[in-house]
Amino acid sequence: MKTERLICVSNRLPTGDAPSGGLVVALADVLAETGGTWVGWSGASAGTASAALAPVEGGPFRRLAFDLTDAEVAGYYAGYANAVLWPILHARADLMDIVHEDLAVYKAVNRRLAGMLIDVIAPDDIVWVHDFHLLPLAWELRALGAANRIGLFLHTPFPAPQDMAALPNAGEVAGWLSQHDLVGLQTEADVRKFRASLSALAEARAGEDGIVELGRRATRVAAFPISIDTREFAELAVAEHRSLPPGIVKPDRALVIGVDRLDYTKGLPQRFRAFAAFLERHEDWHRHVSLLQISPPTREGVAAYDAIRDETEALAGRINGQFADITWAPIRYIHRHVARERLAGLYRAARVALVTPLMDGMNLVAKEYVAAQDPADPGVLVLSQFAGAAEQMQDALQVNPHDIEQVAAAIHSALVMPPRERRRRQERLMEGLLAQDVHWWSAAFLTALRGPRPSQPSA
Repeated sequence: MKTERLICVSNRLPTGDAPSGGLVVALADVLAETGGTWVGWSGASAGTASAALAPVEGGPFRRLAFDLTDAEVAGYYAGYANAVLWPILHARADLMDIVHEDLAVYKAVNRRLAGMLIDVIAPDDIVWVHDFHLLPLAWELRALGAANRIGLFLHTPFPAPQDMAALPNAGEVAGWLSQHDLVGLQTEADVRKFRASLSALAEARAGEDGIVELGRRATRVAAFPISIDTREFAELAVAEHRSLPPGIVKPDRALVIGVDRLDYTKGLPQRFRAFAAFLERHEDWHRHVSLLQISPPTREGVAAYDAIRDETEALAGRINGQFADITWAPIRYIHRHVARERLAGLYRAARVALVTPLMDGMNLVAKEYVAAQDPADPGVLVLSQFAGAAEQMQDALQVNPHDIEQVAAAIHSALVMPPRERRRRQERLMEGLLAQDVHWWSAAFLTALRGPRPSQPSA
């Protein structure tokens, strides 16, 4: 009797011997139980392209890696994936940098990866592809004869028709997507945009039960909002809060926290301006509140990212210069990585979390913050309505991150919110996180992928 294995494919291969991070934790058990394999880029560049997948030692499940050449890193990763797809997926067509040679490299990398994968997967294996770096992978696998169940989970938002239309190969992308048995998206809003975009740009037919037909292919699309290991993170926060350095928590000073990669989608300049507006309107909070913003670098050397770094640093300096005194700086801005364990303790210590991206697929910081709270005296989550998490987390204070006055008012509301209301909101948010944690997410996706396959149209 043949055994079904899970083959997980992502741009980057998990590192380390112990599972860490929500996605890896969610899939580690099923990979280990089924004898499955995780395939991904090693993170290294080589003089020549990989001809075969290379085993990586250690860890609870099998890992296979491939290398990229310098030209492939530039064209596939930095080029088409991050300079074209990433801005389109986040409704920023104005930031696209279209280089047609990059598209050719992007497709060639996916074609080469498919050629290496076809020698690894067995007929009964199911293949789970992750994210926008690998959109053509199912297309290339089908071209090589793979009849396996193949699912895609897109961790970003899905573009609306007017955004997807800006892609130089929108119709081709629709064709790539159609080769999956299941396309998983973060929110119901993303599902609606998927159906509308493929209907408008590729004349796809959107039917019932999430089926979308394009030519002779039918795929099912559904929402599977990703989450965290809620109980594990809550326990971590309790332990780490006890070990915070002295002075982090001050009895007379509320801590407001923001944690985001330094990315133009995260709305950091708007957040800083809203915090400054709050300080202008509430002088009584001077010296009694501070914003700790942690923003690790990402994609340095790319013009759009360098620009957002310069703007954010300049704003932090200007706001501190305007409001600070010799005993207090309103903004502490950290532009480097902070360990997940330390973040868990800081979340528990923070009275307010500002999660205000301009556009985000989900945003797990919002969920981590809620999981980290003391249920007897919880903090308040201020959440952008444009984060995917907003669809589930209705009891957060939801804001339009472009509306500086509204965000400033929400900061004040969060700081003065009575304990009873804070506890009520926290209880409802935590109920949702416990019911739909990361283990629920992976099980829901895999159950759907293993279910009845969409009937393929005859024409």
